[in-house]
This record gives sequence, structure tokens and C-alpha cells, in this order.
Amino acid sequence: MGQPLSNIQVRSIPQISMPGFLAHWLFLQWKNLRAPPCIKSWIPWLGAAYEMGKAPLEFIEKARIKYGPIFTVFTLGTRMTFVTEEEGINIFLKSKELSFEQAVQSVVSHTATVPKNVFLTLHDKLYVAMKGKIGNLSIHQFTDLFTEGIHEQLKNLGTHGSRDLNKLVRHILYPVTVNIIFKRGLFPTNEMDIREFQQHFQTYDEGFESGSQIPEYFLRNWSESKKWFLAFFEKNILEIKNYKSGKDHSMTVIQTVFDTIKMATNEKICPNYGLLLLWASLANAVPVAFWTLVFVLSHPNIHKSIMEGISSVFGTPGKDKIKISEDDLKKLFLIKWCILETIRLRAPGVITRKVMNPVKILNYIVPAGDLLVLSPFWLHRNPKYFPEPETFRPERWKEANLEKHAFLDGFLAFGTGKYQCPGRWFALSEIQVFIILMLYKYDCSLLDPLPKESCLHLTGVQQPEGPCRIEFKQRK
Repeated sequence: MGQPLSNIQVRSIPQISMPGFLAHWLFLQWKNLRAPPCIKSWIPWLGAAYEMGKAPLEFIEKARIKYGPIFTVFTLGTRMTFVTEEEGINIFLKSKELSFEQAVQSVVSHTATVPKNVFLTLHDKLYVAMKGKIGNLSIHQFTDLFTEGIHEQLKNLGTHGSRDLNKLVRHILYPVTVNIIFKRGLFPTNEMDIREFQQHFQTYDEGFESGSQIPEYFLRNWSESKKWFLAFFEKNILEIKNYKSGKDHSMTVIQTVFDTIKMATNEKICPNYGLLLLWASLANAVPVAFWTLVFVLSHPNIHKSIMEGISSVFGTPGKDKIKISEDDLKKLFLIKWCILETIRLRAPGVITRKVMNPVKILNYIVPAGDLLVLSPFWLHRNPKYFPEPETFRPERWKEANLEKHAFLDGFLAFGTGKYQCPGRWFALSEIQVFIILMLYKYDCSLLDPLPKESCLHLTGVQQPEGPCRIEFKQRK
């Protein structure tokens, strides 16, 4: 007799589903084989954060050596896929499947409490406004302001002394930058208030990378400094908006930002963008100025050549209050080369794009949702682009077409493509003026050897690992 139909169905289920299950399993394995090698851990969400956090820059290089030119790191709930060779770099630079805005949106949300919809609405508009205000075609209008502001701060330095150079640079450039970008007189003048401002900014800056990823609840000191600055801008918002700058009453940089926000949205987020602009204007330019002076003073021949150039343009260095023009800056091209070479050697650890649709790189498929990551710090050490990459060689920038605002191939410190840093020309000009006036007015020498760069951060210019003191004496 035949078996009941129900028995036949029950017995045939595993026979039929087993091949399908096996095919599905094989497909998943094939799919995983096509993904880049992934570094993670047994701890959910945290992933490789602990190991990577010890020394992120060294971690990236060790991973490249071990896993090859493309690899993924799972950390703090995020998949970061690093590209280190030409094909991956080209896709990072050119692919339309990647988004800069989506990559940085969560960073802006966490560090300045700007809602996602507001950021995406404003980003393009603010970028265009900033590019017009402080781009290469407009930067000449700031040269006098830089010169006047730095002269004013150098008066407070005294005739001679020794000091930690990093602190000295902050003491000079913080007030100059804040008073130009926001409003003359906004930076505090009382010593106690200056110390409070600087301490809060240092806390906010040093914790910026953590604050962009970790809930604010776990970062008490960083959160307090963030709130302090938001309250600072809220308190001064009306004065900043109503401030009349210069003889022509042209808008300041922050007024341009506020005006753009007003036209595009009803959200009351001006203090939040004030905080973002403050960080963007100080966090990288100030350490670059520090490192540039350190590199110059550490190389006597370069220092001598720069002093000869300064003398040829302004006469014998001394304590006179000289004026600096845009033409003067062009004549002193060696200083600009030194700044760019400094940036090359102390470049940001990473720049990122979000993968919106899967992209093929080499033999791998990088899935949508990953952050595609490129490291300017390590790219700038590729001898293919920069021979003798660890050597400070300002003369290599002779090959760059700086007159047409083009950098060297492989130089990505300012980002790339549509959204290069809009403040790069502002920062370069300010640092040039600072180096000129500091060396014109003071005979300077280092009391400590060139410090190593810290490998603890991926965001922004690398900070020094230890102190570096300078001795200065005012010229007659």
C-alpha cells in the first residue's frame, strides 16, 4: 500500500530545502569573499575600537601591511573601508556613488547639535557662500587685517623670553582669527577670561574625534566645553549680527554664514554654526603655524634663506610696524612652500566619503553604508608622489602651479573635489603673515629638538607628542 500523502510531504521537506539552504549559504560565502578583509572583535558595536584607539595612524599602516591595499575596520558600530593604492584612491576621488555630505553629517550632528535635515539643507549653500567670502579671489581683503591683528598681539609678547611654542602660537593666533572671522573685540582681553576660553577650546578640540562618535553622556568635560561655547555664541549673537566691520561695513565671515542660514531655514541654529566655524578656523591653522615655525627653525639653511627673503622685501628686520601686501606674500614664496610642506608631513589622518551604492575596488565590492576612507597622512608618505617622503623639502613645491592654485599630485590635506576646504587660502595667508612678522621682529631659536607628531588622532592636523620651547629676543 502507498504511504499517506502527509508522510510524503513531511519527509520531502528536508530533501527539497537542503539544496536551497546550501546554495544560499554558498552565495553568502561568495558574497563575503568579495568584501574586503574586515578587522573586528568578538565585542558587538565596539569592534576594533580598543586596538585602533591606542595609536590609530600606526594601526592603519600595520593593517595595510597585513591585509593589503583595501581593508575594512569595524569600530563603534561603523564599517570604515580604507583604500591605500591608486585604483582605490581614484574611486575615492571620482566615484559618483560616494557622498561627502552623508559622511560628515553625523559628525556635525554630534559635535555641534545640528539636525540632519538642517545640515543637508544648508551645506551646499554655506559652502558656496564661504567660498565666495574667503576663497582665493577674495583673500587679498584679509591681508591687512592679519597684519594689524598679529602686530597687536606681538606687542604683548615682550622684548625677550622663552615659552612653549604651541602656547605662544595659540596666544597670538586665537584672538587674531576670532576677531577677524566673528567680530573685533569678541575674543576676551581679561587674562582669566582668555585662559577660560583657551581651556574650553583645547578640551573641545582634543575631544572632537571622540565627541563625533561617542554619546555625549560619556564625555563630561567635552560636553561642558561644547555647551560653554554654545552659550558664548548665544550670549553674543546680536552683537555679532549687528557688528559693522571696517570702513566699507562689509560683512564678516560669520555674518555671511548667518545671512545664508536666515535665507534658507527658520531654525535657530546660528550659535551651533558659530561653534563649527570656530573649530574649523582654529583647530588646524594654529598647529600648522606651530609646526611650520618648528620646521623652519630646525633647518638653519632654510631659516637663513627665509630671513634673506624677508630682508629683500622689507629691509633689515627690526621692531618696526611693517605693512604686508598680497604682492609681498607672492615674493616670499619659500614661506608658502614651507607651510605646504609642513601640512604634507602633518596632514589629517583620514578623510571620508559614505558609500551610497556598492562600488567595486580591485577584486572587492564595498557595500553601501560603509565609510570609504583615505589617509592623507600615509598617502603623503608614498615615495611615488613624494620622493624622500619623511624629509622636510620645501623646494619640492616649486613643481606645483600655485599661481593657478594647484597643489602637487597626491596632496590631499584640504580634501578633494567639489568640497575642498573653503578656508584653505584664508589659513595659508594668515600663517604666512604670522611667520613673516614673528621672524622679522624676533630673533628666534628652539630650546628643544623637533618633537614627534602624536599618532592618537585621525581628525585634523597632528599635534606634537611633547613640549617644544622657543627662545625669542626682539630685534632692534
